[in-house]
Amino acid sequence: MILRALGLAVALSFSGGAGFAQTLTTTLLACRAIAQASERLACYDALAREQAPPRFQGHHNAVTELFTLDRPHRLRFRSEGVIFVLYLMNARGEVIQNLHIGGAGEDEYLIDRPGVYQLRINGAEGWRIWLDPE
Repeated sequence: MILRALGLAVALSFSGGAGFAQTLTTTLLACRAIAQASERLACYDALAREQAPPRFQGHHNAVTELFTLDRPHRLRFRSEGVIFVLYLMNARGEVIQNLHIGGAGEDEYLIDRPGVYQLRINGAEGWRIWLDPE
């Protein structure tokens, strides 16, 4: 049941207009129908995560402004191009983690410590980045 609801949540990304509202309603009802409370919450959380606007987005190369995390966050990133390299840097500009995707796709990385960070992005095409609290 949860996989069906999550599949519908992913489909929301590609819907628009009235179709979007109907798919959203269907997905919410599928989540609501899950008997186990923890699975039901996971379904709603997945839907919210899938529909959240990206914190950063752009094309090609960019450096974000500094941002502060007060607890662990999941850094999710999606690339539309064949080249995508993401550097997670601390406030001093030192590279904490070098992340990449070979080809278009999505990946994630757990930033497990609070702090002040910045991202440097080198991409061949468009990209989107989310920061989801744990």
